[in-house]
Amino acid sequence: MESEELEQLKYPIGHFEIPENCTDDLIKEWIGSLERLPERLRKLVKNLSQEQLGTPYRPGGWTVRQTVHHIADSHHNSYIRFKWALTEDRPVIKAYDEKAWSDLFDAKSAPIELSLNHLTAVHAKLVYLLRGLSHTHLQRSFIHPDSNIESPLDQNIGRYAWHGNHHYAHIDGLLQREGWN
Repeated sequence: MESEELEQLKYPIGHFEIPENCTDDLIKEWIGSLERLPERLRKLVKNLSQEQLGTPYRPGGWTVRQTVHHIADSHHNSYIRFKWALTEDRPVIKAYDEKAWSDLFDAKSAPIELSLNHLTAVHAKLVYLLRGLSHTHLQRSFIHPDSNIESPLDQNIGRYAWHGNHHYAHIDGLLQREGWN
């Protein structure tokens, strides 16, 4: 497979780019994207067979099942990171090995309904929290231990809106390529 084609399969909506200014409208758009993700994802995968759920979205990539479980795991961690940043001064967050988590037996075999339900609950709580934050709250931040980069919460809203859409596009692209939609 050509490297350009593989890059398109890895990043179907491109890489996340931090905007120069996280405007109120942009933040509202991102929060709306987070609010809609669980239902959009549920509709996308609802008719897939066990075999289809076991299909990688790209060569060397996660299966659809692993991807759904990953989104729930990642956004669960994101919710906790927001809470830490809101209750502690520039905390160094706990990183997790997402590849190792996706290699665990539950990510490879558990019904996706578990993660779809979890994602629905986490996003309901996250969206409620985010809609109540002031501009001051949105400037609070956390530090990622792997990069030592400080992440303000306003940018992190965009990062997770992108992340959900990124993995949604992985699954949607597979469904389109295979004619499963």
